[in-house]
Amino acid sequence: MKSLIRATIGILLVCGVLMYTAHAMDQTSGKSGKDILTVYNWGEYIDPALLKKFEKQTGIHVIYETFDSNEAMMTKIEQGGTNYDIAVPSEYTIEQMKERHLLKKIDHNKIPNLKNIDPDFLNLDFDKNNQYSIPYFWGTVGIVYNTKLLKGHNFDSWNELWDPALKGKVILVDSAREVMGVGLNSMGKSLNSTDSKELNAATTKLIKMAPNVKAVIGDEVTQLMINGDAEVALTWSGQAADMMYENEDLTYSVPKEGSNLWFDNMVIPKTSKNVEGAEKFINFMLDPKVAAQNADYVGYSTPNKAALKLMDPEVVNDERYYPSKEVRSNLHVYKNLGKEKIGEYNELFLKFKMSIR
Repeated sequence: MKSLIRATIGILLVCGVLMYTAHAMDQTSGKSGKDILTVYNWGEYIDPALLKKFEKQTGIHVIYETFDSNEAMMTKIEQGGTNYDIAVPSEYTIEQMKERHLLKKIDHNKIPNLKNIDPDFLNLDFDKNNQYSIPYFWGTVGIVYNTKLLKGHNFDSWNELWDPALKGKVILVDSAREVMGVGLNSMGKSLNSTDSKELNAATTKLIKMAPNVKAVIGDEVTQLMINGDAEVALTWSGQAADMMYENEDLTYSVPKEGSNLWFDNMVIPKTSKNVEGAEKFINFMLDPKVAAQNADYVGYSTPNKAALKLMDPEVVNDERYYPSKEVRSNLHVYKNLGKEKIGEYNELFLKFKMSIR
């Protein structure tokens, strides 16, 4: 019943966002660029109430659109069909967008709430000095599993996924970087490896896992794990948090060999028609109360140090959501490997998927 109630609430909230966006678009008729802000974000990645709050505070109407992959987002911005004012790409995509001159530099003087961000999440390699991007959410890649259905497992090592006892029980996300990363990390190799020998070795090892793989899917995994229809899955920390909220038999682990530490940041695309409004939006999202409310709604980890003081201590102190510096030191951020090497990752991932029967 709890799952049904939350699912119903989720549907109503999505409908609210759609109705709100349609209303906003209707209200923007005849308005100038400074009165409109077009935001491009991942699905279910903001509390809809905050969009209304921003509108009320600033008088700026928000048009909110969503994407389901970094690649789709970047292609649309590059084509220039819509003048997005805010986008929320991942770290390696920010590198690519910088290289293609798709971003505007951000004036930190217009973002006083930047002081609320934990310094550990600033000045990272993908955007030194945060010239083009401001932290939004962060998280890890790991394993969510059902402790009731899988007794005797703790998944502190990636290699447990190869256990013959898990035949037909493992669900993987349909993403080359994440799955190839499992193969590489399980061998003690970097998930940013560009060595073809290492990549082929990782693929060979992944193929040995094929009998254990139940499915390679997307967001459907959430409901499968919640319902107890699946035992173990490769997933992202925030997605795991949603699952664990609904099913107390589930828990989440980041294996000791290391994994991915990812960051999604707010950027201002080069085609923005309302840079001033975009800066106001970024600063608004960095307000501690706003960031805390957004983190509570979305379920991912906030880099906003001031917001943590306003959140449930049980969540903030849970290393499944907020791993310690020691744990994070063994995690690695995806790098932009270039078109050719990413193509190789995709080809090898396809080879692995074709081995699953």
